[in-house]
Amino acid sequence: MRASGRLAAQVLEYAGTLVKPGIMTDEIDQAVHQMIIDNGAYPSPLGYGGFPKSVCTSVNECICHGIPDSRALEDGDIINIDVTVYLNGYHGDTSATFFCGNVDDEGRQLVQVTKECLDKAISICAPGVELKKIGKTIQDHADKFRYGVVKQFVGHGVGRVFHADPVILHCRNNDSGHMLLNQTFTIEPMLTVGSFNPVMWDDDWTVVTEDGSLSAQFEHTILITEDGAEILTKC
Repeated sequence: MRASGRLAAQVLEYAGTLVKPGIMTDEIDQAVHQMIIDNGAYPSPLGYGGFPKSVCTSVNECICHGIPDSRALEDGDIINIDVTVYLNGYHGDTSATFFCGNVDDEGRQLVQVTKECLDKAISICAPGVELKKIGKTIQDHADKFRYGVVKQFVGHGVGRVFHADPVILHCRNNDSGHMLLNQTFTIEPMLTVGSFNPVMWDDDWTVVTEDGSLSAQFEHTILITEDGAEILTKC
C-alpha cells in the first residue's frame, strides 16, 4: 500500500505540473497513463465500470468523475485530477485540485478550504475513533465558509480492492463504526460554493453542481496506525 500510494502521489504531482491554459484534459490523461505504465502499474479507472480513460479530470462545476476530452483548459479554471494506480496487487488513490493560470479569489478560497477540510479530517483519525467524526470535522469547517458539502459521493476502503468498506461520509451523520488498526481508506471531501446537489450527465459518469457553481476536491489514502494516521499518498 505504501508503494502504490507513493506512486499515485508522484503521478498526481506530475499531472499537476501539466495544468496550464491551452492544454487538453485528454493530454493530461495520456501523460498520466504513460507514467503509470512506465512504472509497472495499471491505471485503476481505465475500464472500471466502463470508465473510458485512465484518470478523472473535473473542471470548475464538475464535482467528480469528469472524463478527459478535447476541451482546452482556460485561464482561471480549477481542475481536480483524481489518480488511482494498481501496483503489485494494491490500489493507491489520491486527488487534488489545481489552479489553471490566474484563478479568482472565490476559486482560491474554495480550494484552500477544501484542502483544510481533508487535513483536519485526517488529523482526528486513530484506532477506535468513530468514523462519523470524519464527516463532522469536514462539515464543521465547511460551514464556517458557508460551503456546501456533497453527500452522495464518499470515501472508501481501498487496498487489494479499488472500492471496499468502510464507507466514509464527508457530512454530519449517525453511521456506526470505528477506525481499526492497520485499516486503509480514502477521505475525499467535495465542497461547493453554491448548491451541493449533484447532477449526473448522460455519460453516467460526469457529475456537476446543480447550479453550475464551482466545486473542489482533495483526497488521500490513509493507514490507521497506533498513534494516528499515516498518509500513504505522499511523495
